[in-house]
Amino acid sequence: MVGATATATEMQNNFGRYLNLVMHGAEVIVTKNGREVGRFIPKGAAVSYLTDSLTGVLKGDHDLEDVRAARVKRKYEAAD
Repeated sequence: MVGATATATEMQNNFGRYLNLVMHGAEVIVTKNGREVGRFIPKGAAVSYLTDSLTGVLKGDHDLEDVRAARVKRKYEAAD
């Protein structure tokens, strides 16, 4: 749940406020010059992001030799 968006300066000047939001489960998007540069998220969400990114890798849903062969094939086909 996104709780707030803050510029880097706002985050620096009001860190306690944004920390409180995160402690209550909200996510704070941090921007600089109008572009998102980071997110301040609750600890539980960080663990979730990590496990979600590893899904498939940990299950062994891939064959490294097949992946390597496909990469080599693409590399040399592109060179032709």
